[in-house]
Amino acid sequence: MHANAIVVGAGLAGLAATVELADRGRRVLLLDQEPEQSLGGQAFWSLGGLFLVDSPEQRRLGIQDSLELALRDWMGSAAFDRPDDRWPRRWAEAYVHFAAGEKRAWLHGLGLRFFPVVGWAERGDGQPGGHGNSVPRFHITWGTGPGVLAPFEARVRAHAAAGRVRFAFRHRVDALLREGGAVVGVRGAVLEPSAVERGRASSRVQVGAFEARAGAVLVTSGGIGGNLDLVRRAWPARLGTPPAHMVAGVPAHVDGRMREITAEAGGRVIHPDRMWHYTEGIRNWDPIWQNHGIRILPGPSSLWLDAEGNR
Repeated sequence: MHANAIVVGAGLAGLAATVELADRGRRVLLLDQEPEQSLGGQAFWSLGGLFLVDSPEQRRLGIQDSLELALRDWMGSAAFDRPDDRWPRRWAEAYVHFAAGEKRAWLHGLGLRFFPVVGWAERGDGQPGGHGNSVPRFHITWGTGPGVLAPFEARVRAHAAAGRVRFAFRHRVDALLREGGAVVGVRGAVLEPSAVERGRASSRVQVGAFEARAGAVLVTSGGIGGNLDLVRRAWPARLGTPPAHMVAGVPAHVDGRMREITAEAGGRVIHPDRMWHYTEGIRNWDPIWQNHGIRILPGPSSLWLDAEGNR
């Protein structure tokens, strides 16, 4: 198959990118190191909460939201204060406009539906320009994470049946190919077939090699939450020594490999210390992956006490 684009990573971002490309008639090669049963990546394990602004669900509950308020909250939380923040700021502005505009209609058209109660995740501190959401914006998808993935997976599989998308599971990208100052493809290892259940660690035994080229290469490889060594190396200096004990809310394949590979090819990887972790994680005593943690949902404004009841 001749591909117009290569997408590295078949999680939610990779599926969404593939849908957008294939809908426009492009031929896409979709690569992932994991087996087919892990299609959708870490999004499968999520609660399926989506950021929407001034939605029908909010208005029905009497929540007064607006683009201007959401932008203020986002900028107050992000606190863009570094030289490399130009593009993150522009992305943030574009995304909040998207969330206040066509996002809900686009998702609804794909088949997503929302739980009628809007949650107040990352509740704000009540100060003008402060951190967090000043109104509830956490819209939970019916079906949670799997419900978010389902329409994207269906669209990608339909494009695959029509010959516009080719899946290449168990294909691990080890390098981005550069020619003339541009990325023109990928090179990597073919891993042995794996029948492990979703979320469990798959084999890394190599049975071959591959190389693929295309006019565009998108890296949609997810985060680093399954690689606690990398989390500790990127830990913000302002927070001191990273915790000795952490649990992982995502499987081991969320390993951050492509971050370094992308940087080696000239990609700009910025702000590795800007991570999002939860303090309410506890050990899952019926684990799916190693060091499996699950999150307890707290109240919107938690009161933290030590073992003796002191704040």
